[in-house]
Amino acid sequence: MRKIILFIAASLDGYIARKSGEVDWLFTDQDYGYAEFFAEVDTLIMGNKTYQQVLSFGDYPYQDKEVFVFSQTQRGRTSNNALFVNNDWEKFIGTLRQSSGGNIWLVGGAQIIYFFLKNSWIDELILSIHPIILGSGIPLVVNDPSLENSLFLQDFKKFDSGLLQVTYTFKSR
Repeated sequence: MRKIILFIAASLDGYIARKSGEVDWLFTDQDYGYAEFFAEVDTLIMGNKTYQQVLSFGDYPYQDKEVFVFSQTQRGRTSNNALFVNNDWEKFIGTLRQSSGGNIWLVGGAQIIYFFLKNSWIDELILSIHPIILGSGIPLVVNDPSLENSLFLQDFKKFDSGLLQVTYTFKSR
């Protein structure tokens, strides 16, 4: 079965973006393991807001990957060959996990992360914690007691920039 991995960055106070969606606070001085991780995935899943934000960055970076965009309003394929998925997400994820291929990267954003946590579809979390306090923004995890889940620490890396990257698996898997 293919593994779904949430590889994401957050501020020290748990925000993945400013309220506006901006991620201008992210460190870009090195790749922090991104290239190695990216080489191990062949499929990406993201929400429509995240997809639209990716498009605003310039050249589309996922041309060689299979990309699925979860949306309740958009349909069909995009010019970047991403496919909008807008119905029966549970069946879609079940089929995707059983298909052949590499790991699946859950890119974000907050709404799709919540949906995947709620359905216990995330196998691994790689979290890059940036040493910055934003004070407000879009939280990594919404306030919902039903999401309670214990994690098992697999690895951690400390970088000179102050960034801490932790890798967890979910104990209930």
